[in-house]
Amino acid sequence: MSEAKIALQEKPVIEKFKRPPGVWSVGWKRFSANRFALVGLIVLIVFVLSAIFAKWIAPYDPSRIDMMFPNLPAGTGNHLLGTDELGRDIFSRLLYSSQVSLLVGFTVAIASVIIGTLIGAISGYFGGFIDTCFMRLVDVMNSIPLLFLNILILAIFGSKFYYMILVLSFTGWMSVARLVRGTFLSLREMQYVEAAKAIGVSDWGIIFRHLLRNASAPIIVNATLMVGGAILSESALSYLGLGVQIPQTSWGLMLSNAQEFMLVDPVQAVYPGFCILIVVLAVNFIGDGLRDVLDPRQKAMMSARRLDRWRKKFSKSGI
Repeated sequence: MSEAKIALQEKPVIEKFKRPPGVWSVGWKRFSANRFALVGLIVLIVFVLSAIFAKWIAPYDPSRIDMMFPNLPAGTGNHLLGTDELGRDIFSRLLYSSQVSLLVGFTVAIASVIIGTLIGAISGYFGGFIDTCFMRLVDVMNSIPLLFLNILILAIFGSKFYYMILVLSFTGWMSVARLVRGTFLSLREMQYVEAAKAIGVSDWGIIFRHLLRNASAPIIVNATLMVGGAILSESALSYLGLGVQIPQTSWGLMLSNAQEFMLVDPVQAVYPGFCILIVVLAVNFIGDGLRDVLDPRQKAMMSARRLDRWRKKFSKSGI
């Protein structure tokens, strides 16, 4: 048999072998299987893009006052959602408010995760006296009502934008520290840690090159959930008059301004409250989806559920 015929016979066999899917494609497949997480991701992307391009999307200047047309209902003239008590366009203010609220949410979440990860990693890896000191600090911070602490600090030092971010970051890292500490306490007993020590890898190298990578899954999931908490905290502080100050605007500040006109125009409070609700739900759904992708225990539970469904469908005994 000639070499050409042999090649033709082997070609269909070679084409049957496909390249296995990569980590990202498998993760995206699992994430997109969660419909709530997928919808949450789409909603969050829409809000983020709206905040980025607010300057071009907003039809009016958010601080433009027009006392000739206050409290206009939605759809009046060129005002999609109407105007507030000072004649400012509500839709434009919502777009610019999303910039502040989302910036605070993501910045505070990232800063809190960095602080909590460092403290939890050092405490969980070294243990002993260092662990005791850090965990007692966490206990002290958790024993203080954080909302009142934030109000006290902002009332003393002022209600500037970066002060609020610093305060929320300073009081939001404790849960991450406990999570990372617990993860490191179990990971530091693994055999690959002992092997890394045996070949001379430094303690910081083990923490950042080995342990932190293996602990990244719960950290990422917790970070997504902290975004929603930071947005709610910013909204609460702005509602109390200690957050964003005029001429800046945020969803919490819009709620604070709308409370004086609840009997005249209650819809003003609906729009920013609805935006807060939607964004927080979207972020929480994304966190649930990432947990399904990254948590191996969730994968095992999903496989067990699929196996039970397969047995009920194809087993003759129904067991």
